[in-house]
Amino acid sequence: AAALLDGIRQVGVGALHWDDAARAMRARVATLRRFCPEAGWPDLSDEALTESLDDWLGPWLGSATRIEQLRAIDLAGLMSTLLGWQYMSQLDDDAPTHLSVPSGRRARLVYGEDGPPVLAVRLQELFGMLETPAIAGGRIPVMVHLLSPAGRPVQVTQDLAGFWARTYADVRKELKGRYPKHYWPEDPYSATATERVRPPQPRD
Repeated sequence: AAALLDGIRQVGVGALHWDDAARAMRARVATLRRFCPEAGWPDLSDEALTESLDDWLGPWLGSATRIEQLRAIDLAGLMSTLLGWQYMSQLDDDAPTHLSVPSGRRARLVYGEDGPPVLAVRLQELFGMLETPAIAGGRIPVMVHLLSPAGRPVQVTQDLAGFWARTYADVRKELKGRYPKHYWPEDPYSATATERVRPPQPRD
């Protein structure tokens, strides 16, 4: 076990089997540490985990002699243990995995190593959303990637109100020419948000 831990220290904890859940949890915590340092979120960086390797990974090595044998270890579960009940109870509130958008869909938030989380949604799904959504009790505005019907970014902004007021009219003109069957209302404030080509029409 000691030799295996030494080997992991040499190659780095990145050599362990970090599945999507474990990577996402670490990225969410890193975002909160970066933007809300006063909250004292634990450090789950590669450097910090390497320094405390004996404490959090050592007890789970069992009879393993090779790094490949550690794939069965639930690293997301181990990260939850490191965070403890207090921080785990805050994580979904302060750094949610998804946000509800006006179209009614829950859209995924993507957390990275640098910058705020990214909310990438089709532009028509945000009609009626006047302000940029934020996490951590409003302290961290998300970076909104407004997508065309083809899923390509047409605007990247942390100022949704400014986009509607100053840029939407030009973007609408361009997209209406490229996607004439889609819904491009003049007034984005009162328009019905939709993830379809056009919003459903009310029945008589």
